[in-house]
Amino acid sequence: MIFVDTSVWIDYFNGEITWQTDYLDSILDKESVAIGDLVLTEVLQGFRSDKDFKQALELFSPFPFFDMLGRDLAVQSAKNFRFLKKRGLTVRKTMDVMIATFCLACQLPLLHDDQDFNPMESHLNLQVIKPGRAI
Repeated sequence: MIFVDTSVWIDYFNGEITWQTDYLDSILDKESVAIGDLVLTEVLQGFRSDKDFKQALELFSPFPFFDMLGRDLAVQSAKNFRFLKKRGLTVRKTMDVMIATFCLACQLPLLHDDQDFNPMESHLNLQVIKPGRAI
C-alpha cells in the first residue's frame, strides 16, 4: 500500500504528465492506494464543478481511507516540525509535516511532487517512492 500526496493528485486530475502521475496511473488497478482525510479535503476543495467533485469522490471511494491525525499524531507532527526547525530546515506547509508524520507512523511509502518532503525524507527517514521503482 502507498500513500499519495495532494501534489500528485492535483497533477493527475489536471492531466499533467509527470513521472509521479504516470506511476500513479500505472498502479491504480494493481496496488492499494491509501487516501486520508487531510488529502481528501485538499484535493476535493480544488474542484470548481460539482460534476468533477463527484467524479473524484467516486474515484476515491474504493481506496482504503484513514483518519490521519488525532491527538498523538498531532503532537508528533509538532515534534517533527520543531526537530527540523532546530536543524535550520523550515517546512513551508504544516499540512506536509502532518502527512509525513502519518506516513511514518503507518509505515506507508509516500508518492509526492513537493520539495517540502525532502527534509523529512533525509532527516526523519520518510520513505518515498522514487522514479523507476518496480511496480
